[in-house]
Amino acid sequence: MANEIERKFLVDGDYKPYVIKSTHIIQGYISSVPERSVRIRIKDAQGFITIKGPASADGTTRFEWEKEIPVSEAKDLLKLCEPGIIDKIRNLIKTEKHIFEVDEFFGANQGLVMAEIELSDRNEKFEKPGWLGKEVTGDKRYYNAMLSKNPFKNW
Repeated sequence: MANEIERKFLVDGDYKPYVIKSTHIIQGYISSVPERSVRIRIKDAQGFITIKGPASADGTTRFEWEKEIPVSEAKDLLKLCEPGIIDKIRNLIKTEKHIFEVDEFFGANQGLVMAEIELSDRNEKFEKPGWLGKEVTGDKRYYNAMLSKNPFKNW
């Protein structure tokens, strides 16, 4: 069990030349209330269940627990999820000592491209690449659990 510290940004430029790895992700939420989310995810050929607690006031920190499960179980659990399955490609980009996860969304969230960076400390400094746009850390509309309920196409 650990706390994750991350910041989120919109992407405002061509990041694709810097991608070192891409993964297809399908995910849904068994529970997506503000106090906790229970997520089921399939990343390529792996299944996961993740529980996240509420975010800090500034949106940077929250409790996270994750466990790998058989992909067959993840597929079965996705059938129990709330409406609004998330479909995206996650692109990894290395900058100095950090990795940005750039998510390109499909389906009801088509057109949204968002980058996240995990940090070891809330105030940790990091390089901001030229393709990084406006920071949206703490804006709940950009939480994947919220995107499953109120997709980008409805904004």
